[in-house]
Parts: sequence; C-alpha cells; structure tokens
Amino acid sequence: MKFESDVQQIKYDVLKEVASVAFQGIDCDVNKIAKKMVPGPKPISRCCIYHEREIIRERVILANGGDIGNENIIEVIPAACDECPIDRYKITEACRGCLSHKCAKACPFNAIEIVGGRPVINYDLCKECGRCQKACPYNAIADIQRPCIRACGAKSISINDEKKAVIDNSKCVSCGQCSQACPFGAIMDKSQISDVIKDIVDESRQHNIYAIIAPAIASQFTFANIGQVVSAIKKVGFNDVVEVALGADIIAEHEAKEFAEVMEDKEFMTTSCCPAFVEYITKNYPELIDNMSTSVSPMIATARLIKDTDKNAKVAFIGPCMAKKMEAKKSDIEDGVDYVLTFEELLAMLDAADINVKECPEAQLNNGSYYGRIFARSGGVTEAIIQAIKEYDIQGEFKPIKCDGLKECDKALKMAKIKRLQGNFIEGMACEGGCIHGAGSISFGPKSKTIVDQYGDKAIEKKIKDSLRIFNIDKIKLHRKH
Repeated sequence: MKFESDVQQIKYDVLKEVASVAFQGIDCDVNKIAKKMVPGPKPISRCCIYHEREIIRERVILANGGDIGNENIIEVIPAACDECPIDRYKITEACRGCLSHKCAKACPFNAIEIVGGRPVINYDLCKECGRCQKACPYNAIADIQRPCIRACGAKSISINDEKKAVIDNSKCVSCGQCSQACPFGAIMDKSQISDVIKDIVDESRQHNIYAIIAPAIASQFTFANIGQVVSAIKKVGFNDVVEVALGADIIAEHEAKEFAEVMEDKEFMTTSCCPAFVEYITKNYPELIDNMSTSVSPMIATARLIKDTDKNAKVAFIGPCMAKKMEAKKSDIEDGVDYVLTFEELLAMLDAADINVKECPEAQLNNGSYYGRIFARSGGVTEAIIQAIKEYDIQGEFKPIKCDGLKECDKALKMAKIKRLQGNFIEGMACEGGCIHGAGSISFGPKSKTIVDQYGDKAIEKKIKDSLRIFNIDKIKLHRKH
C-alpha cells in the first residue's frame, strides 16, 4: 500500500517488525530491529546511521507500550524532534523595505524596529499576535509556527530549553493530531499490538477474542471491500468481528432519551462519544461536566453487549482514534475494551501475518444501521439523534450545534459557559471531519465522508430500531460518571 507520507511508512515499518516478532513468539530486540531497518553505512534521512537507529529504537519502545511511568498515550520522541524554529513570525527576503512600515505601525507591542530601512522583530517583545503579518502588503512576514503546536487544539505542547517539543499531560486530550501533523514523525502513540498478538497466538487461552471495528474503516482499506477486511481480521486470529456501528445505534437511542430527561432541568447537553472531546471538557470546562451526556461511547456499548453474551470474552477495538486508548483505561469503563488498535496497527498486523486482504473471501458484516455507520463523520451523531427522536417519538425541541474540531468545540463551550449558546445540544468532534480523520488513520483523503455515507447506504437495516430489534439492551449498562 502506498502511504501519504514517508513518516507513515516508517511508522508502519516499525509496527510491522514488532508485530512479526510477536507472531514468532520471541522477545523483541530493540537494537536488532534498529540495525535491520537502518543497515548503513549511509544514513537515509538524518545526519548519521546512529541518530537514525536511536530514533527507531525509541519508536520500537513505543510500539511495545512505551514508558509505563508516563500515563499519557501520546509521547514525543526526543531524538526525532528536529528543533524546529521557536519564533513564530519571520520577516522574509520578500520584504521590500517599503516606506509605509505598516508592519511596525500595526504592532501594539512596539516589537518591530526599522534598522537600515528594513523591519526587524524584537522577539523579547513579540507576543505573536500576527498583526504585522496581516498588515504587510507584500505578504513578506511568514507564520512558521511549529506544526505540532498548530495542530494541537488543546494547547498542550510547548518547547523546552533544548528546543524540543514537550507535551503537558494535564492539558493533552490524546487526540493525536500533533503526531499526524509532525513532518518528522517525532510524536507517536503507544501501541498494544504486541499484547494483542501474544493473546491471539496463545494456544492455552480459553477465551474468545472479538474485534469490534469502527465504521470509519470504510474510508481506509479502499484497495479491498469491507467484507474482505473482515475476513482478513478473522484470518489473523480474531474469533469474530462486530461493527461498532451497532453500539452507535444503541447510544443514539440512549442519548436521545437522555436528552429529553436532561432538558427538564438543564439548558443543554453535550455528546460523549468522542473521548478527546470529553477529556477537553473535563480539563478545560469542569463547570460544564454536569451537562455532558452520561452515555458510554459506542465502543464501550458494543464491548459490553458482547461480554453480556460471552462472559469470558476479550474485546479489541479497531479504529482511527488514538484517544480511544486513553478512554479504555478509565476506571469506570475499563471493563469494556481490553485492547485498542488503530487502523495503522491493523494494517501492520495483517501484513506481518502475510495476509493479503485482496485475496481474502468476502465475509458478511451487517450489524449496524445507516445511522450507526455515519457516526464516523462530523454531523453523523446529530443525524442519528434526530432519527432516534423520530423513531421513539421523543418530545421536545432539539437544537443541535455541530462542532467540527477542537477549535469549534471550544467556541461552543465558551458560549455555553456564559449562557449564550444558540442551541441545546453540542455534538463535539475533536478531529476535523470527525472520526474519519482520526490520527490513527491510514488515509486522510477528501472523499472519506462520501465513502462513509455510501457505506451507510449499504446497511441492510435502515432504521435504528431495526438494528436493535433482536437485542435486550436493557441488560447493558450504558451510563457512566464523568
């Protein structure tokens, strides 16, 4: 498969090597993998092979679970961080040294001096407001903010004295957008790929292992059809595969009914399916926690449904979301999912097992409805709630606000905090575009939304009620505490 960047390729190569070792049942030799991937004598992209090998070593450690002393899912790889420029605004050679000096006049902090007819930024005074850039008639002032900082909607990344990126765990929501944005691949998520494989190949295990797949998968393995991917997942060792879209149907019904109850004494309610959004509210707007839906996420709902049927089951969630790894560790819901894998990790796992997805027979997967499947993209949750309100004849006015990305989420939450929200329901998606653009994706193509909608159209069950008709949902614990 052709990746969208060399960074993705390198991460895939590391994950595949780690997965191969796990399938063989031997200990992972960090140095051996580093030398295999960087044989030398010439470096591939860095100053020397020793630097490159150190980066690979750190990647392998993260692929094996990372630093157990650091509870955060996302970690910076210090050796890979390229010491990007700290100063955000730079005056480029495009500057003509004009007479108007609009940049200097626009600066409210007097941070620009004119030296020899040309502007010079005094970084001790600069507050990075960007007014000089907007004022320049030649667009000669460049905004070169670090990609990781720009991508982080939670504002959890800063730069230390060594000019390396540092993640503030108290602010990080584990969305992983920084890892996807870094051009050097210097930020990576911890992986459970070895743990999953070791469990699968354990001949003494007495339990079934189920893979539950997020509906965003429709936009990822586009070189094959979904049925072939399902077949490949079973071939690699999972006992069965279930759509998380089924859990989305469960939560759409549950959240719609919860909304009707909440509106009796509250002004608004937020969704709770996106773990990064939930974490953002918890860390930045604690006064709004009571307005959060108490419904578990579709991932947890699906896992609990399976474990209600198969008491000894273990469940591995497979999706685009790095924040799910954080969610699965939460004490009040840790009984749900045992493992979390991203689509990147699934691909590496299948290739390490030498499974050609395109050659696999097509298996059936018809668990979720149209509305459960479109949870994967921005606006999909709102559409599902609207449908649930219709199907279950829920009374009351529903005025949704769809927030696409953390920046939009923050705007809505600010308005809610000061009681100026123009609605009574906030759909929050930390990743722009929704789950289809989660940082653990393989593809971030512009057609992802269309592909997911088409996948929804193929669902046999067109209504939420039809999807849930054979299940006794009342037995499943769907509430949680925030």
